[in-house]
Amino acid sequence: MSFSKHILALSILTVFSTSSWAEEQTTPQQKKVANEEGIQQLDTLTLTAHPLQQSKQDFGVADQTISKEKLQQGGSTLGEALKQELGVHSSSFGAGSSRPVIRGQEGARVKVTQNATESMDVSSLSPDHVVTVDPQLAEKIEIIRGPSTLLYGAGSVGGLVNVTDTKIPSVMPENGYSGNVGVRYNSGSDEKLGHAGITVGLGSNVALRVEGLKREANDYIAPNYTVIEDHGDHTHSNKERRVGNTFSESDNVNVGLSWIGERGFAGVSYSNRQDKYGLPGHSHEYESCHPHGDHLHCGGHDDHDHTGHDDHAHDHEHDHEHDHDHSGAGPWIDLKTERYDFRSELNEPFAGFKKLRAQASYTDYQHDEIEGSEAMTTFESKAYEGRIELVHNPIAQWEGVWGVQASQQKLDISGEEAIFAPNKTQKYSLFGLEHRQFGDVHVELGTRFDHQKIEIDSKQKDYDGNAFSVSGAANWEFKPDYTLSLSASHQQRLPTAQELYSNGGHFATNTYELGNENLDKEKSNNVELGLHYEGDQLSYHVHLYHNWFDNYIYARTLDQYENFRLIEYSQDKAKFYGTEAEVAYQFSDVYKASVFGDYVRGKIDNDNAPRVPAGRLGTRVNADFDEHWSGSAEYSHVFNQDKFAAYEQESKGYNMVNVGIAYQYPLANKQHAKVYFNANNLLDETVYEHSSFLSNIPQIGRNFVVGVDYKF
Repeated sequence: MSFSKHILALSILTVFSTSSWAEEQTTPQQKKVANEEGIQQLDTLTLTAHPLQQSKQDFGVADQTISKEKLQQGGSTLGEALKQELGVHSSSFGAGSSRPVIRGQEGARVKVTQNATESMDVSSLSPDHVVTVDPQLAEKIEIIRGPSTLLYGAGSVGGLVNVTDTKIPSVMPENGYSGNVGVRYNSGSDEKLGHAGITVGLGSNVALRVEGLKREANDYIAPNYTVIEDHGDHTHSNKERRVGNTFSESDNVNVGLSWIGERGFAGVSYSNRQDKYGLPGHSHEYESCHPHGDHLHCGGHDDHDHTGHDDHAHDHEHDHEHDHDHSGAGPWIDLKTERYDFRSELNEPFAGFKKLRAQASYTDYQHDEIEGSEAMTTFESKAYEGRIELVHNPIAQWEGVWGVQASQQKLDISGEEAIFAPNKTQKYSLFGLEHRQFGDVHVELGTRFDHQKIEIDSKQKDYDGNAFSVSGAANWEFKPDYTLSLSASHQQRLPTAQELYSNGGHFATNTYELGNENLDKEKSNNVELGLHYEGDQLSYHVHLYHNWFDNYIYARTLDQYENFRLIEYSQDKAKFYGTEAEVAYQFSDVYKASVFGDYVRGKIDNDNAPRVPAGRLGTRVNADFDEHWSGSAEYSHVFNQDKFAAYEQESKGYNMVNVGIAYQYPLANKQHAKVYFNANNLLDETVYEHSSFLSNIPQIGRNFVVGVDYKF
């Protein structure tokens, strides 16, 4: 308790008032006049997680921002909401859970933050655990790369995901109130989703925010879905319309209250989220399996046939249609989490500094993994986090931010899948970011120091370690509208409790996990080169990246019995490299077309890395017909993934066609209503995601989404 008191006390010291800066908007006419007069206009960057107000030209790395409008029409889980972004795929686990896979990295290497603080759930422990941030209630989602990532964590070499919401108001609403209401329906899963939020001014300095979401979805429909029924001496192949145990329900309520003044704001919020969702593919048929040294022993199968690395590497392509258990009712997760947040921002706090920001949070998380009516495994987490940032005035033309961060998470797993003992992880961090303009070159430097201590309630040894990371970027505007960027970093990631201490069966991934107390910190050297052009009609962005790892921590397979594997967290050399590119052309005031693609290749000790997504190439047309009507059409091809790892199979490629149309009707006082219709997977393709642990279970087929949003 003393740990949490220190964090909260430190944060309460910053309860002052402020107002957020407003984003400057540059109209095309203003830009034209400025160009004629030789004035350089810099667009304000919209990354709210970033504590510095910088222009787009300051960032040559592939930062991406997904708007609220797009999120409210997109996927219900975080990975699904982001998987159409360049370089991003999804590790979907049915319809209830998914995490983003960025440039081939997942789990602990893709940090997810909520208003720049950690989500503090258990989603990084397993792909069947949901990330407890809701895309439909987000104001925007940012994928941040380059030196800026070190402000929030180290080791996210592919990128960091920050989800920004408005549950703590930072500005007073115009006309005393503002809000939005939306409903939608998806035919592929009978999904019914409704969300609403309102911010009300209580006097001249106090704002109240109340928002909520409710979602119910049935098992989703997939084309050509066949399940195998085992009847002992024979099997039956049955065609099924829906993928069993992919239902999902969610209820989310947030309440926030802020005091807002001329120099800043201070606010608190309470969040309550409850989820129920099925776990497709979750099987307990290997409960008797346990390790004998580096081999598996499963029941009476003393001499079972182990499928080794070399044998599997030459297997024929996997037949997805004959790989399923019976699609009846199965295990499901019952989740509840409560979170309390405090945020404050103060402009001109004292001499020499532009801004002071402070945040603190407490998260009480629990989920039960239920079979029938009995909770077989329970995950409980209680976590605190706090951070303070100071943005200083220019020093020798350098502008920057420095800060401290501290967190603690107590994790207790009980039941049949308690793969490690109760433990407590504490982290303390120092971080900084500086930037400066040198003629046509903008330079950005970042650094982070982490100290981590893990105490384990067992005979295993506690962990105590330090990590130091540095990063730099240079963006050269070598001629008008052209920018060449170079970003490089050395990052160190400390091992997690799961990687150090695991010892038990994990049936969501069909593995028996063995940790390694002797793991060293993971080290990576990373470089990214980018070329950017922003013209009046034509624009393009090309990125090449390469990540070299020493002591890369991964789950190495030691042995296999049927579909069950014995894994041990190990370390080796690894490398990931790839490219992302997009070319866009504005044909007229109405039509804009683009071509895009991404590719990543991963190798660990010269073998293929697991669950690396296949290459993707596509084209998109956006149309703004008039002030009311808009539309879009997108085609992409995902190639076969034939560079698969040991104990994996090849995943077939597929074609994806999505189209949409929307009508927006403006009302008085900046209010407007919008009706939209989207057709997804219009060709009804059978889709298997190689980046998922359930790569043998098809994703949702053709589906139609209709929705209404009203903003006031």
